[in-house]
Amino acid sequence: MPFTTAAVLAAATLVGLAILARTALTAWNGWLDLQRAHLARPSENGTGHALGMIDLSDIKERLRKLEAIAAGVDL
Repeated sequence: MPFTTAAVLAAATLVGLAILARTALTAWNGWLDLQRAHLARPSENGTGHALGMIDLSDIKERLRKLEAIAAGVDL
């Protein structure tokens, strides 16, 4: 009798774990699809949303710093 109870409990635990894993995988795939759609959406200035988030002045400042490093100038 105790073996049957333990087997039923183990089987129920495995089924519950499988249901939980399947639900988590479905949620993960949905979240990934949402992020892909978010990145693919064009922004107001016509570029992709990810590119629109990067400020042009920030890029220019980084480029200026990299050029100074390449030239050996201390900032």
